[in-house]
Amino acid sequence: MHIEAGVVDGAKMILSYGTAAVAAGATVKAAADFVRENGLGTLLARSVLAALMVFCFFEVFFHYPVGVSEVHLILGTTLFLFFGLAPAAIGLAGGLLVQGLFFAPADLPQYAINLTTLLAPIFVMGVLAKKIIPAHTAYVDLSYGQTLKLSAAYQGGVIAWVAFWAFYGQGFGAENLANVASFGGAYLLVIIAEPLIDLAVLAGAKSLHALKRSAAVDKRLYNSVAA
Repeated sequence: MHIEAGVVDGAKMILSYGTAAVAAGATVKAAADFVRENGLGTLLARSVLAALMVFCFFEVFFHYPVGVSEVHLILGTTLFLFFGLAPAAIGLAGGLLVQGLFFAPADLPQYAINLTTLLAPIFVMGVLAKKIIPAHTAYVDLSYGQTLKLSAAYQGGVIAWVAFWAFYGQGFGAENLANVASFGGAYLLVIIAEPLIDLAVLAGAKSLHALKRSAAVDKRLYNSVAA
Protein backbone atom coordinates (compact mmCIF):
# COMPACT_ATOMS: atom_id res chain seq x y z
CA MET A 1 0.00 0.00 0.00
CA HIS A 2 3.05 2.28 -0.07
CA ILE A 3 2.48 4.56 -3.04
CA GLU A 4 5.63 4.74 -5.12
CA ALA A 5 7.49 8.07 -5.17
CA GLY A 6 6.39 10.29 -8.02
CA VAL A 7 2.94 8.78 -8.48
CA VAL A 8 1.51 11.88 -6.83
CA ASP A 9 3.67 14.99 -6.76
CA GLY A 10 3.72 18.75 -6.96
CA ALA A 11 0.57 20.68 -6.13
CA LYS A 12 -1.46 17.48 -6.13
CA MET A 13 0.14 16.55 -2.82
CA ILE A 14 -2.00 19.22 -1.13
CA LEU A 15 -5.04 16.95 -1.28
CA SER A 16 -3.19 14.24 0.64
CA TYR A 17 -2.47 16.69 3.46
CA GLY A 18 -6.19 17.39 3.70
CA THR A 19 -7.25 13.74 3.70
CA ALA A 20 -4.55 12.88 6.24
CA ALA A 21 -5.76 15.71 8.48
CA VAL A 22 -9.30 14.31 8.36
CA ALA A 23 -8.00 10.82 9.20
CA ALA A 24 -5.90 12.24 12.02
CA GLY A 25 -8.90 14.13 13.36
CA ALA A 26 -10.99 10.97 13.38
CA THR A 27 -8.16 9.22 15.23
CA VAL A 28 -8.00 11.98 17.86
CA LYS A 29 -11.77 11.74 18.36
CA ALA A 30 -11.58 7.95 18.73
CA ALA A 31 -8.66 8.31 21.13
CA ALA A 32 -10.55 10.80 23.30
CA ASP A 33 -13.53 8.44 23.49
CA PHE A 34 -11.20 5.56 24.33
CA VAL A 35 -9.46 7.49 27.12
CA ARG A 36 -12.76 8.40 28.75
CA GLU A 37 -13.69 4.72 28.93
CA ASN A 38 -10.35 3.01 29.47
CA GLY A 39 -7.79 5.60 30.58
CA LEU A 40 -4.74 7.19 28.96
CA GLY A 41 -2.31 4.51 30.16
CA THR A 42 -4.29 1.77 28.45
CA LEU A 43 -4.42 3.76 25.22
CA LEU A 44 -0.66 4.31 25.25
CA ALA A 45 0.14 0.69 26.06
CA ARG A 46 -2.10 -0.75 23.35
CA SER A 47 -0.98 1.83 20.80
CA VAL A 48 2.69 0.92 21.36
CA LEU A 49 1.89 -2.78 20.99
CA ALA A 50 -0.08 -2.08 17.81
CA ALA A 51 2.72 0.09 16.39
CA LEU A 52 5.29 -2.65 17.03
CA MET A 53 3.07 -5.16 15.25
CA VAL A 54 2.55 -2.80 12.30
CA PHE A 55 6.28 -2.28 12.01
CA CYS A 56 6.72 -6.06 11.86
CA PHE A 57 3.98 -6.32 9.25
CA PHE A 58 5.86 -3.84 7.06
CA GLU A 59 9.47 -4.91 7.60
CA VAL A 60 9.40 -8.57 8.65
CA PHE A 61 6.38 -10.04 6.85
CA PHE A 62 6.45 -10.48 3.09
CA HIS A 63 6.19 -7.35 1.02
CA TYR A 64 6.82 -6.87 -2.65
CA PRO A 65 6.20 -4.16 -5.25
CA VAL A 66 3.29 -4.64 -7.62
CA GLY A 67 2.19 -1.96 -10.05
CA VAL A 68 1.87 1.43 -8.39
CA SER A 69 2.40 0.24 -4.83
CA GLU A 70 3.50 -2.66 -2.61
CA VAL A 71 1.56 -5.62 -1.27
CA HIS A 72 1.72 -6.02 2.52
CA LEU A 73 0.00 -8.32 4.99
CA ILE A 74 -1.19 -5.50 7.22
CA LEU A 75 -3.71 -7.47 9.35
CA GLY A 76 -5.79 -4.40 10.09
CA THR A 77 -8.66 -6.62 11.24
CA THR A 78 -6.45 -8.32 13.83
CA LEU A 79 -5.31 -4.97 15.19
CA PHE A 80 -8.90 -3.76 15.46
CA LEU A 81 -10.23 -6.90 17.15
CA PHE A 82 -7.42 -7.16 19.67
CA PHE A 83 -6.75 -3.53 20.59
CA GLY A 84 -9.81 -1.52 19.60
CA LEU A 85 -10.30 1.21 17.03
CA ALA A 86 -8.21 4.03 18.52
CA PRO A 87 -5.10 1.99 19.43
CA ALA A 88 -5.23 0.25 16.05
CA ALA A 89 -5.38 3.58 14.21
CA ILE A 90 -2.57 5.08 16.29
CA GLY A 91 -0.53 1.91 15.84
CA LEU A 92 -0.92 2.05 12.07
CA ALA A 93 0.16 5.69 12.00
CA GLY A 94 3.05 5.10 14.40
CA GLY A 95 4.34 1.94 12.74
CA LEU A 96 4.24 3.61 9.34
CA LEU A 97 6.15 6.61 10.69
CA VAL A 98 8.84 4.50 12.38
CA GLN A 99 9.37 2.53 9.20
CA GLY A 100 9.72 5.72 7.19
CA LEU A 101 12.06 7.44 9.64
CA PHE A 102 14.49 4.58 10.14
CA PHE A 103 14.15 2.12 7.26
CA ALA A 104 12.43 3.72 4.27
CA PRO A 105 13.09 7.49 4.22
CA ALA A 106 12.08 7.59 0.56
CA ASP A 107 8.50 6.92 1.71
CA LEU A 108 8.33 9.94 4.03
CA PRO A 109 7.23 12.44 1.34
CA GLN A 110 4.25 10.15 0.72
CA TYR A 111 3.44 9.76 4.43
CA ALA A 112 0.17 11.71 4.22
CA ILE A 113 -0.96 9.59 1.26
CA ASN A 114 -0.07 6.31 2.94
CA LEU A 115 -1.54 7.45 6.25
CA THR A 116 -4.88 8.15 4.58
CA THR A 117 -4.75 4.80 2.80
CA LEU A 118 -4.23 2.95 6.09
CA LEU A 119 -6.54 4.89 8.40
CA ALA A 120 -9.63 5.67 6.34
CA PRO A 121 -10.51 1.98 5.81
CA ILE A 122 -10.15 1.10 9.49
CA PHE A 123 -12.83 3.61 10.44
CA VAL A 124 -15.11 2.15 7.76
CA MET A 125 -14.40 -1.29 9.18
CA GLY A 126 -15.22 -0.04 12.67
CA VAL A 127 -18.67 1.05 11.50
CA LEU A 128 -19.19 -2.26 9.69
CA ALA A 129 -18.19 -4.26 12.77
CA LYS A 130 -21.05 -2.72 14.74
CA LYS A 131 -23.49 -3.83 12.05
CA ILE A 132 -22.35 -7.40 11.42
CA ILE A 133 -21.19 -8.54 14.87
CA PRO A 134 -24.15 -9.17 17.20
CA ALA A 135 -23.96 -7.64 20.66
CA HIS A 136 -23.95 -11.09 22.27
CA THR A 137 -20.90 -12.26 20.28
CA ALA A 138 -17.35 -11.94 21.61
CA TYR A 139 -14.68 -11.41 19.00
CA VAL A 140 -13.04 -14.78 19.74
CA ASP A 141 -16.27 -16.41 18.54
CA LEU A 142 -16.40 -14.74 15.14
CA SER A 143 -16.99 -16.88 12.07
CA TYR A 144 -14.94 -16.93 8.89
CA GLY A 145 -17.76 -15.12 7.10
CA GLN A 146 -17.71 -12.27 9.62
CA THR A 147 -13.94 -11.89 9.55
CA LEU A 148 -14.00 -12.06 5.74
CA LYS A 149 -16.42 -9.14 5.63
CA LEU A 150 -14.19 -7.12 7.97
CA SER A 151 -11.07 -7.98 5.99
CA ALA A 152 -12.78 -7.17 2.70
CA ALA A 153 -13.83 -3.78 4.09
CA TYR A 154 -10.34 -2.94 5.27
CA GLN A 155 -8.23 -4.39 2.48
CA GLY A 156 -10.79 -3.34 -0.11
CA GLY A 157 -10.52 0.18 1.26
CA VAL A 158 -6.74 0.04 0.92
CA ILE A 159 -7.09 -1.06 -2.72
CA ALA A 160 -9.62 1.70 -3.41
CA TRP A 161 -7.40 4.40 -1.93
CA VAL A 162 -4.31 3.19 -3.78
CA ALA A 163 -6.32 3.23 -7.01
CA PHE A 164 -7.60 6.71 -6.22
CA TRP A 165 -4.10 8.09 -5.64
CA ALA A 166 -2.77 6.41 -8.76
CA PHE A 167 -5.53 7.77 -11.00
CA TYR A 168 -5.42 11.16 -9.30
CA GLY A 169 -1.68 11.43 -9.81
CA GLN A 170 -1.16 9.73 -13.17
CA GLY A 171 -4.49 9.70 -14.96
CA PHE A 172 -6.25 6.87 -16.77
CA GLY A 173 -3.66 5.86 -19.34
CA ALA A 174 -3.36 2.22 -20.37
CA GLU A 175 -0.12 1.65 -18.44
CA ASN A 176 -1.49 3.15 -15.25
CA LEU A 177 -4.71 1.15 -15.57
CA ALA A 178 -2.66 -2.03 -15.95
CA ASN A 179 -0.50 -1.17 -12.93
CA VAL A 180 -3.53 -0.51 -10.74
CA ALA A 181 -5.22 -3.70 -11.93
CA SER A 182 -2.12 -5.78 -11.16
CA PHE A 183 -1.88 -4.28 -7.67
CA GLY A 184 -5.58 -4.89 -6.97
CA GLY A 185 -5.37 -8.46 -8.21
CA ALA A 186 -2.38 -9.22 -6.00
CA TYR A 187 -4.10 -7.72 -2.98
CA LEU A 188 -7.13 -9.98 -3.44
CA LEU A 189 -4.94 -12.81 -2.14
CA VAL A 190 -4.53 -10.87 1.10
CA ILE A 191 -8.31 -10.50 1.42
CA ILE A 192 -8.68 -14.29 1.15
CA ALA A 193 -5.78 -15.14 3.49
CA GLU A 194 -6.31 -12.56 6.21
CA PRO A 195 -9.57 -14.02 7.63
CA LEU A 196 -7.84 -17.38 8.04
CA ILE A 197 -4.99 -15.70 9.90
CA ASP A 198 -7.46 -13.73 12.01
CA LEU A 199 -9.32 -16.89 12.99
CA ALA A 200 -6.06 -18.67 13.85
CA VAL A 201 -4.99 -15.76 16.05
CA LEU A 202 -8.42 -15.57 17.68
CA ALA A 203 -8.34 -19.31 18.34
CA GLY A 204 -4.98 -18.88 20.02
CA ALA A 205 -6.32 -16.01 22.10
CA LYS A 206 -9.29 -18.12 23.15
CA SER A 207 -6.92 -20.55 24.88
CA LEU A 208 -4.96 -17.80 26.63
CA HIS A 209 -7.22 -17.34 29.63
CA ALA A 210 -4.88 -14.84 31.30
CA LEU A 211 -5.66 -12.32 28.56
CA LYS A 212 -9.27 -12.21 29.72
CA ARG A 213 -8.17 -10.12 32.67
CA SER A 214 -5.58 -8.08 30.80
CA ALA A 215 -6.00 -4.44 29.85
CA ALA A 216 -3.64 -5.06 26.95
CA VAL A 217 -6.50 -6.30 24.77
CA ASP A 218 -9.97 -4.99 24.02
CA LYS A 219 -12.54 -6.26 26.51
CA ARG A 220 -14.83 -7.14 23.58
CA LEU A 221 -12.29 -9.78 22.55
CA TYR A 222 -13.67 -12.13 25.23
CA ASN A 223 -16.93 -10.51 26.23
CA SER A 224 -20.19 -9.58 24.60
CA VAL A 225 -21.52 -6.04 24.89
CA ALA A 226 -24.05 -7.23 27.44
CA ALA A 227 -21.44 -9.07 29.55
